[in-house]
Amino acid sequence: MKTLILLISLSIFPFPTIEAQECACCSADFRGFDFWIGDWEVYNPEGKKIGENKVIALEDHCIIAENWTGASGGSGKSFNYFDKNDHTWNQLWISNTGNILKLKGTASESKMVLQSEQKPGEVHNKITWTLNDDGSVTQLWEVLDANGKVTQKAFEGIYRKNITEK
Repeated sequence: MKTLILLISLSIFPFPTIEAQECACCSADFRGFDFWIGDWEVYNPEGKKIGENKVIALEDHCIIAENWTGASGGSGKSFNYFDKNDHTWNQLWISNTGNILKLKGTASESKMVLQSEQKPGEVHNKITWTLNDDGSVTQLWEVLDANGKVTQKAFEGIYRKNITEK
């Protein structure tokens, strides 16, 4: 009899279920850098291959991770993420030479612009990724003086999908 009452109780009052958590990083704000995801071969503007970069989404799309290997042996990785607290995109880049670069900025339609902190009297970095009409991505890294004027082009790479990518 106790078993029958328990079965009836369970059918009337089922065990509480844990609702599936809403995807924390699925809004459009978190998708601003999706155009950079892929397995890339990177060329300079003259068409010479200068490296490879595998860019993937991690942690349920909360992180865009970069894995760079330069043709001359240099390498580095970055974590890119949207910070919902201040509505900015952020990048932390670390190379195999120990160089660290911290960038912050915004995404717009088919473009990401990130900059290092501008300290009075010092130069700072500005990197722009642009999705091109042919599906390639151009990355332009510029060094700016204290007045925001470009003083040097540190890097320009054209990302083309690796043709062996599945």
